[in-house]
Amino acid sequence: MTELQPEDAKLVTLARSARARTGAAQGAAVRDGDGRTYVAASVDLPSLKLTALQTAVAMAVSSGAPGLEAAVVLGDDPSDDAGEAAVRDVAPDAALFRARPDGTLAG
Repeated sequence: MTELQPEDAKLVTLARSARARTGAAQGAAVRDGDGRTYVAASVDLPSLKLTALQTAVAMAVSSGAPGLEAAVVLGDDPSDDAGEAAVRDVAPDAALFRARPDGTLAG
């Protein structure tokens, strides 16, 4: 299994805390080109549905982030095609990690 760099492990910790704090299906965190992090949970409202990773990317973009270096999506099911596409729209070469609720990396 891949060993995470300390800054990427921090993203996993932040994604875990967002998920735990909200009870959402997923938590996510992204790091921009300046090292700032954006943390989010999935949004499931009658009028708005966003994955955690989509939300984190939207937060980064709306804050003027100069690209993304890395992203983590975490949950019982850490698959997120829409969120991963959003990351790739902003930064095709960003590191992208999927993690289980305990913080271990998923395939």
